[in-house]
Amino acid sequence: MTRKGLTAPRKLVFDIVNNSHDHPTAADIIDRLKAEGRSVAYATVYNSLRYLTEEGYIRELKLEGDASRYDSRTEDHHHIVCTSCGRVDEVMTGTPSDWLERIAAETGYAITEEQLLFKGVCSACRTSKGSNK
Repeated sequence: MTRKGLTAPRKLVFDIVNNSHDHPTAADIIDRLKAEGRSVAYATVYNSLRYLTEEGYIRELKLEGDASRYDSRTEDHHHIVCTSCGRVDEVMTGTPSDWLERIAAETGYAITEEQLLFKGVCSACRTSKGSNK
């Protein structure tokens, strides 16, 4: 991948996010870089994440807890979080347009972006705990 403005450290951070399917936190990214034998300063990772987000290469997700998570899928989609194990998955089902129209009419806003967060218990947790919630 050759993208304008990606320095070597930014590319390392982008590659970690792009190759992850678990929406890593900054701490996860730092740990994975260390596991690869890479030495990247904490500030460099955080600055790289901010740059990549601002330039639209990745999305910052504010889901559960204090730590932001990062996603390389930048097309519109939503997320679902397991309330038991914290797993995060993508929801590609679109929001019904009539719903967006009703929200716009109710609020007077011109909706330019949407971000929904669903919560539930993933199938692995339901299976391991014998729960059918």
